[in-house]
Amino acid sequence: MSDAVFLRLSGLTLGYGDMIAVEGLDLSVRRGELVALLGPSGCGKTTTMRAIAGLIEARAGRIELDGRDITRVPANRRDVGLVFQSYALFPHLSAFDNVAFGLRLRRVPRVELERRAGAALASVGLDGLAARLPRELSGGQQQRIALARAMVVEPRLLLLDEPLSNLDARLRLEMRGELQRLQRGLGITMLYVTHDQAEALALADRVIVMRAGRIEQVDDAETIYARPRTGFVARFMGFETVFALDAGGLHGETGGVLQAPAGAPAAGALAWRPDGVVLGHGPHRGRIRAASFGGAKVEYLLDTSAGPVKAELPARAPRHGVGVEIPFDLPLATAAVLERL
Repeated sequence: MSDAVFLRLSGLTLGYGDMIAVEGLDLSVRRGELVALLGPSGCGKTTTMRAIAGLIEARAGRIELDGRDITRVPANRRDVGLVFQSYALFPHLSAFDNVAFGLRLRRVPRVELERRAGAALASVGLDGLAARLPRELSGGQQQRIALARAMVVEPRLLLLDEPLSNLDARLRLEMRGELQRLQRGLGITMLYVTHDQAEALALADRVIVMRAGRIEQVDDAETIYARPRTGFVARFMGFETVFALDAGGLHGETGGVLQAPAGAPAAGALAWRPDGVVLGHGPHRGRIRAASFGGAKVEYLLDTSAGPVKAELPARAPRHGVGVEIPFDLPLATAAVLERL
């Protein structure tokens, strides 16, 4: 991966009719980098990707690819590959012909077409299934065909729109590994759109969390996971107990206050994952509203004077019943210190 900026979005504004979906977006992606656009439905991540592909016209701003302004360049002249969530394979064409479709449009000579399409199928492990129709392939195999079709035209940038969401858990895991292998082996720059936190963390060199058409945080996967900067990112990444913080203590949604942990900053916010909450001892007390068995763990929801607190214990630990009042602690050592809610 190079340090050189390969894709740059500057002040990008996008919309549908009277609605603005993305406003003033600035983003840069390095050559050979795999970047995940992560966020809930409606945050603008797919709209941004479609604009880069040339499927949506920008209302303002610039899109540059390797120093070239492609903002007004037609989609078929952008050298950008796109893999859809739905695969979008041609049902009447074989796996080989689906992969070769883009090459035929580009009038690639037959010998070269056969070589490149065959190599693309081999790269995703499907060269033995070249004659099969999409309906004769599993979901994972169809997804590999869609990847091979996008890569065979040798795009300078590959965009993937929730490509694994239609697969079961085992196939998603397999395809994550396949994507990483292909991306690293080819050195291709990828922009990966997903709402799945685990997928983004597992795949990406950097994760861009979006909210309401704007970027909330950009960092490497480990930083996004462990050190979110805002309440939105914290909650999205699994910090289910979030309190505003000032000199008076921890303030929750009920208006009540809990004592802040020793050494906490004077202002901002603190957030805890369920496994960071100590249950069974500590300076605070809460009443168990719900307890849920989750296999290796049991999750507890506590009602406290400052609002709900989510905690968990290993399944082998002694159980606590609903309605029981129990002490708990919110250690600073397991908290994420947030800049703002």
